[in-house]
Amino acid sequence: MLSFKNYNIADWFSFYRVAASPFLLLLVALGEREAFSWLLLISYSTDMIDGFLARRLKISSSRGSQLDSLGDQITLGVAFIGLLIFENEFILENYQIILIPFVLYFFQMFLAFRKYGKTTAFHTYLAKLSAIVQGVFILWFLFFSPVLWLFYLMIVLGIVETIEEIILILMYPNWVAGVKGLYWAYRDRRRTKAHMKQENQL
Repeated sequence: MLSFKNYNIADWFSFYRVAASPFLLLLVALGEREAFSWLLLISYSTDMIDGFLARRLKISSSRGSQLDSLGDQITLGVAFIGLLIFENEFILENYQIILIPFVLYFFQMFLAFRKYGKTTAFHTYLAKLSAIVQGVFILWFLFFSPVLWLFYLMIVLGIVETIEEIILILMYPNWVAGVKGLYWAYRDRRRTKAHMKQENQL
């Protein structure tokens, strides 16, 4: 359960994305596409701000990582609902492709809750790149028109990034935050094994 106690400035930017989601949904229900798009742009902007502040001020925490992930997931869900309503034809034409990363994502969530009892907060480089591409595609679509190559790039990155998250879940027996990616995870794993081997030889 998230608590407001001892929130730092980065946490508040993350929490903004969670708090803004009902207003975004209300704008969708009212058919206010332009207002929805601008408010969504602000939400996506806070995703860059909270991460920068956490690193700059050295105030990263497991709670902050969880809140950041929650804000990202809710923002993506609301953005997709907006596209579904405002650009229904495009979504229906491409629903089979869109379903692939979504099915993988829900499978990854299932694994995370089954193993850790909560969502992951790896925040890999690939996840960050995928989130940026998603945000750019969705916002450009809402403000202007769809860019097909960006759409397919978003789908591919979403699939690859989710597969990476699934592998990381299988690798880590306990919940961890701030894993840069598979390469770094395997490197740390080898170092840990080598260190344990040296200790056993002493």
